[in-house]
Order: sequence, then C-alpha cells, then structure tokens
Amino acid sequence: MPLREVWLVFQREMTHRYRQPVWLVMGLGQPVLYMVFFGPLIDKYAAYTPGFPPGGTWMVFAPALMVQMVIIGSSFVGLSLLAEYRHGVFERFSVTPIRLTALLFGKVLAVAVNVLVQAGVIALLCILFFGARPPADGVALCLLIVACLSAAIASASYALALRIKDEEKAQVVLNTVLMPFFLLSGTLLPITTELAPDWLWKLSRVNPVAHVMDADRASFRGDFSVHSLLPGTVALALMTLLSFYWAARTFSRQNAGVR
Repeated sequence: MPLREVWLVFQREMTHRYRQPVWLVMGLGQPVLYMVFFGPLIDKYAAYTPGFPPGGTWMVFAPALMVQMVIIGSSFVGLSLLAEYRHGVFERFSVTPIRLTALLFGKVLAVAVNVLVQAGVIALLCILFFGARPPADGVALCLLIVACLSAAIASASYALALRIKDEEKAQVVLNTVLMPFFLLSGTLLPITTELAPDWLWKLSRVNPVAHVMDADRASFRGDFSVHSLLPGTVALALMTLLSFYWAARTFSRQNAGVR
C-alpha cells in the first residue's frame, strides 16, 4: 500500500474537517465544560481523599479529559463511514488506483491528527488557566499515547460499522460496548485499590483502556518508570495491532466485493 495513497486520502479528510472548523470547536466543548464545572469538584475530592493518584488534581484530570475525548469522539467515526458507503464513495474509489485499505489508513490518520490538535489545546488550557505544570517530554508522550489510542478505537469503529452496514444497529452496538469501557477506564474518577472496591478494581484491570489511562497519567506527570508505563504500552500496542488487522481485513474484503 503506497504511502502516497494514504496521504491523498488524509488530505481529503483533513480538507473536509477543517473546511468547517466549527466542528473542531464543538469537539472541544465537552472537555472545556468538564474543566469548568467538574474540575472544581475533583479538586475538593482529591484534597480530602486518601489514595488519590499523585501529581495534583489537574495533572490527573487533564490526561483523563484527553482520553475521554478519544473514547467518545473516535468511537463513532464509523457512522460517518456508513454515510459515505451509502452515498457510493466506495464505488467511486473502486474505479481509481487507490486501494480501500489506503482509504482506511488515511481516515485513521486524519482522526489521530484531529485528536492531537484537540488534546494539545486541552493541555494548553490546563497549563494556562488551571495550574498544571507537566514536563514538556511528558506532554509529548501523553499526546502520542492519546493519538495511538484514537487510531486503535477509530479502526475498530470503522471495521464494526462496515461489518454491520446499518447506522442504527451500529450505534446501538457502539453505545452498548462503549459504556462499560468508559466507566471502567477510570477517566471520570481514578480507579485505585484504595478508592475502589476489590471487585471493581479487578474488573477494571480487564479493560485495556484502564491501563492506557494509567500510562497516560503517568507520562503527563513525568513518571517514565517501567512499572508505570509498561502495562499501558503493551495494552495500547495490542489494541492498535488487533484493531488495524481487523479493519484492514474488513476493508480488503469490501474491496474485493466492490471490484
């Protein structure tokens, strides 16, 4: 799959996204509301709760907002793919030299870049207005983790949508799967052995996103120890590889069917 094909699809996607930058602003609306209305509650909660993760409230909450944005935003990109499928985009691509797998990776790259921009804005707002003081290399690693997680979730969303090929059914399945993943990831409130019941802690360890969330928080506060980063890195790598493999096979089968 030539990189030029991926780049052409990526340019197409970014042109569509930033032709109307209002969507970028709207995507940041929910994290900003959480900063203003939920952040002060977390600040008080952290002050009086033993076992709260180290680093201070906003060092814990800022990367959580990024992961929350990824989970909610990247999970439903498959619905837009179904709209394109219904309008004949796949058929148009079938008469060009561009492979449908290039369509997949170009779209995923656009989603990851869009998330990088939004996550960077969140980090900047937390630094400027809420007193977060993360190290520069920690922010860079945190953004890289967020981008990779976005790519993994977006790939799975595209694959699932293309398998189901029905927007209403896909939305039901995504909502059903998304809720436990989100609640057990520890984004809204950290899930630690001190704060959570034993059964909830063990259940959260089954969720790979929870390990990624832990690694993201550790990197944002500048903790680069193997103990802090290795479980999340392994979980993220497995998620990304499996999602890419599933999505590439799904798009390849669709490519064979279209042609």
